[in-house]
Amino acid sequence: MDGLLKNKGFITLMLAQLISSIGDWLSVVAIITMVGLKWEASPMEVSFIILCLAVPMALLGPFTGTIADRFNRKSLMIFSDLIRAGLILALAYAESLWTVYICLFIVGMLSAIFVPAKNGKLKELVHQESMKSAMSITSMIDSGTKVLGPLLSGLLVSAFGTQLVFFIDSGTFIISALLLFALPKAIAKPIESETKEASSFKKDFMEGIRFIKGSRYLIVGMIVLGVSLLILQLSDSQIIVLLRELSNASPDLFGYIVTASGVGMFLTGLLLAKKTDYNALILLFIGVCGIGVSFSMMAVLTRLDLALPALWGPALGMLAGFSAGFVFIPFQAAVQTETPVHMTGRVFGVLNSVTTTATIIGPLAGGLLATVLGVIPTFVITGFLLIAVSIIGLIFKSSIERGRTNVSESKSGAPETASS
Repeated sequence: MDGLLKNKGFITLMLAQLISSIGDWLSVVAIITMVGLKWEASPMEVSFIILCLAVPMALLGPFTGTIADRFNRKSLMIFSDLIRAGLILALAYAESLWTVYICLFIVGMLSAIFVPAKNGKLKELVHQESMKSAMSITSMIDSGTKVLGPLLSGLLVSAFGTQLVFFIDSGTFIISALLLFALPKAIAKPIESETKEASSFKKDFMEGIRFIKGSRYLIVGMIVLGVSLLILQLSDSQIIVLLRELSNASPDLFGYIVTASGVGMFLTGLLLAKKTDYNALILLFIGVCGIGVSFSMMAVLTRLDLALPALWGPALGMLAGFSAGFVFIPFQAAVQTETPVHMTGRVFGVLNSVTTTATIIGPLAGGLLATVLGVIPTFVITGFLLIAVSIIGLIFKSSIERGRTNVSESKSGAPETASS
């Protein structure tokens, strides 16, 4: 942890992530406010806003990950930030839904490039022994901005309107790009890669796929993560519907639960940044079980119409967020640690594609399930499925971990040798 605080490249990258992540949340709230309230868009039209951002990541993740490995990651991040700054600025003057959709789809494509490039650059900047702490810090930034961003955006939109928020968001991308200019350039290529002939994009892409297929640990981990996230999204998107079943719920209860979940995940990141001697798979399955318990309890207490939902609702939300941190942070840190630096983009591109696909399919299936069975049974089913996944995973943990021996030895770049 102390070594990370002295790593100027890492601090610069995290500061850029912090600023751009806050900007992301500013624009999302502003867009939904503009389209949903000012333009009075239909529920389906509002849903397309989220899809325009998520679909490029789901479909293009493996390909953009290959791009992040073939080209200079620092340049890709700067390019992505600057173009996104222009697109967000264009949204300030948008007059039709199609303009919004097109801009957001391109923003989603650029984000699909930025994320694996950032993870690859992180691999270059951070030593192997500090990687778990580094991944915990990035998660803390993501969860912290998830809490602060919408709150700040709501205040700004209420006080000054949506257009100013777009201007501010565009500025955050520019500031992020300026910070990224200060990052060290790409590290020297690994010795074994210097003797290779220049490979084609297709060869690089297939090499990444073969690497993932050759590791039982990566394959099973991604499947478990994707399935768990898919099950989670069955109910996560229906929390507001569940709260309508309560007879004495505050209109602000949903906001309290979302904020509490963000705080819970932030606390997990803080804990795992200090305690790095953990088993990633054990924590992943414990986290899945924790989410299942919190969702089941939320359904049961809602069915009982228990008093004081302003207390138990956020408490269960914090448990779910804390557990979610165990699901995402340790496994991503393990992937980062065990993936060779020249393949990081491809592996994380596939990982992001799996998780994003789950977040697209899950809410759609959850809405259908809640319509057919009811929202409370949907939450109960979700909880029991997650608990079942965790139990099965713990039973077969040893068999899964034996697959780690198939992963190539990771070669992290040394920050001291990177040129500036």
